[in-house]
Formats: sequence, structure tokens, C-alpha cells
Amino acid sequence: MTFFNDARQYAPATERNQEFILEVLQRVLPPKGNILEIASGTGQHAIFFSSRLQPRQWFPSDPNPMLRESIAAWQKHSPSDNLYPPLNIDAQESVWAVEREGIEISAIVNINMIHISPWSTCLGLMGGAGRLLPQGGVLYLYGPYKLGGEHTAPSNLAFDESLGFQNPEWGVRNLEDVVGAAEKKGLKFLEKVQMPANNLSLVFHKD
Repeated sequence: MTFFNDARQYAPATERNQEFILEVLQRVLPPKGNILEIASGTGQHAIFFSSRLQPRQWFPSDPNPMLRESIAAWQKHSPSDNLYPPLNIDAQESVWAVEREGIEISAIVNINMIHISPWSTCLGLMGGAGRLLPQGGVLYLYGPYKLGGEHTAPSNLAFDESLGFQNPEWGVRNLEDVVGAAEKKGLKFLEKVQMPANNLSLVFHKD
């Protein structure tokens, strides 16, 4: 385990997946504009992506104050001109901080959240994307999913079971349920991209 002499937290999985996610983001994100990351976690992704996706502006967020401290500490350690201070956003809220502050958003990025949060959080994410994104705006999701109600690998089944033990409201979601929730908020499912470790990238556009 890696320890730092400040508030930075470290997630090994972030370093393992960031290059693969970046390849998709470079292809699907609008060429400019404000990118809102929901559930930024440790902040490692925010640091990595923001510096590589200029001139886009990156807005990290997390509802956990300890994780916002970690994001800010990573930002202080590796500053980037296009990376903004972390926002306090809970996807379940009916109004997000960017709305209160009048920040226009071109795309929303959400990585490894909906399986480690209640289903209501996924619904809140879709609601926020439906409210905030302009026509043609992008919603990008990354994580494990079931297809047709079936796990895509034994490791995902084991992971899903471990999530259920931690919190009965958590779990690997059905892709079809996620797409259905998005479509109800005016988001069109464009593509899924197979990623390493039995994960998927999902890309949606606002109609």
C-alpha cells in the first residue's frame, strides 16, 4: 500500500485503467468545453485526464469530504491549469453545485460508481445528465456490467457477491437497466466498448 505525507489517497486500480479510459475519452468527448467528473474518488483520474485532455476544463467532484481533500491534495501536488477545485456533488441531489454556480457542462464522466452505490444514485446521475447536458452532450460511464442479467466473467460474479456482503444496496448492474434509466432522461445509448478486467465503457448522447 502507498502512503503519502498529505491528504492524498491512492487506488491501484486507477493506475491500471487510466490509459485505457483515456483512449476512449479522447475519441468521444467534445473537443472543448467543461467536463464534470461525478464521484472522482481519490482524484488520481482527475489529475491524469485533465492534463491530457486540454483545452477541455475538468471539474472533479465527490460527496465524501475526505475524498475531496484527497483530490485537492493531488491537485496541489500535480497542478494543472485546466483542473478546478473539487465540488461537493451527491448525484442523488435534485440540484448539483454546477447548476447553482451557473457552470455550463459539455460532458459528464463517471467511473466505477454505480455498482458501489444504491440504484437511486444511478437514477440521480441520469437525472443530472438529462438536466445539465446540452444537445449532443456526452455521458461516459465505466465499470462492470451484467449483460442480459448474466455476469460476463466469474470474477465479476465474485465481485458482485462481495459488494452485496458490504452493502445490500450495492451490486453490478444490468446494462439494460442502466440504458433504460438513461433513455428516460433523454440520453441515447451510442456504444459500449470492451475494456480490460471485464469492464465496459458506455457512451451516451443527449438527444
